[in-house]
Amino acid sequence: MESAYDYENSVIQGLLDTDYYTFTMMQAVLHQHPNVDVEYQFIVRSKEKLGHLIPELRAELEKLAGLNMREGELRFLFNQRREYLTPDFERFLGLFRFNLRYIHVSEVDGQLNIRVVGPMLHCIMFEQPVLALVSELRNRDKYPAVTLEDITRKLYQKFDWLEKNLTRDELADLRVSDFSTRRRLSFKAQREVVDIMRRDFPGQFIGTSNAHLAYEFDLPLIGTMAHQWLMVHQQLGRLRESQNAALENWVREYRGRLGIALTDCISTDFFLKDFDLYFAKLYDGLRQDSGDPIVWADKVLARYKALGIDPMTKDLMFSDGLNFEKCLPILRHVRGKAKFGFGMGTSLACDVDGVEPLSIVMKLVRVHGEPVVKFSDDPIKNVCEDASFLQYAAQVFNVSNVNPQLGV
Repeated sequence: MESAYDYENSVIQGLLDTDYYTFTMMQAVLHQHPNVDVEYQFIVRSKEKLGHLIPELRAELEKLAGLNMREGELRFLFNQRREYLTPDFERFLGLFRFNLRYIHVSEVDGQLNIRVVGPMLHCIMFEQPVLALVSELRNRDKYPAVTLEDITRKLYQKFDWLEKNLTRDELADLRVSDFSTRRRLSFKAQREVVDIMRRDFPGQFIGTSNAHLAYEFDLPLIGTMAHQWLMVHQQLGRLRESQNAALENWVREYRGRLGIALTDCISTDFFLKDFDLYFAKLYDGLRQDSGDPIVWADKVLARYKALGIDPMTKDLMFSDGLNFEKCLPILRHVRGKAKFGFGMGTSLACDVDGVEPLSIVMKLVRVHGEPVVKFSDDPIKNVCEDASFLQYAAQVFNVSNVNPQLGV
């Protein structure tokens, strides 16, 4: 049986082996914030000790530094379907190389410590590859016997469950995207899952966030912005106005394209206060990434209705730790009220009997040396390095549910 890991080749397949939102945010940074310095911190939410992976990780980072964008990859990324990606950004990506002086890897009390420090324009590309590297290296070490057959067998069992538990009409409305790059079992596992999903998924497989796999299989690329786009604006102007500035600058960059906004950077409740008629008309929809998805959907639907907007003209994207069982009640609740879709990650490409997926993230923590904060709808996902700034931001944004551990 074929191993789920490719021990002979690099973990990261190329510069496209990352989430699409990396490129969309990167272009906006090139045009609007080319001289902004930032710091990212690697966070192990599951607290698993990973310090022993450092030698292998450093070897893979050296391979990462040797990558460049190949001509066919550039042609794919900058084709006519993505005319909003500009010629100057294409030239920049053609010259881009990972610079390892910006990434600092160490061991602290047995734990893997990774910090990326430097210009956001050059550091933003580290997030997804670093997460995918750590995830695969850890899984190789901890679960070496996993095979591709283990992956495919579990996936087809899920397809059987869907066909038994959903009606034909519900299956027709089940729109799923692959969001599994950052915490995949391995690249081979993610590739296998995407290949099967595009061929055999009983619902509607609408694409992947992974640009390399979209290139290989000619699939739609899914993604717009991540939390870091909203967070970076916290130190580029007035804190209270940072969310408005981020949303406005996104519109200025893409002129109505890529119009799905992320709501839980400083809590959905505060987001919806800023999400007035102007933004509600400009943006195609919203993405949920923490908290109770049913509660979130009801708040968003109520906001659209209060603004006089028919929610059936808007897209709601759900992407918080989903599996098919979690999707079903959301589908039944939202169906007929708005357009909707599901972005699924770990439960697609790292769901194997006997394997416990690694819970890791890499978050923006400082801009020009000053702290930033993320107030998730789930306090466990809060991020801030500075206790004083955390309390100040909580007052500014009227957030009461603050995680005392600062989320780091």
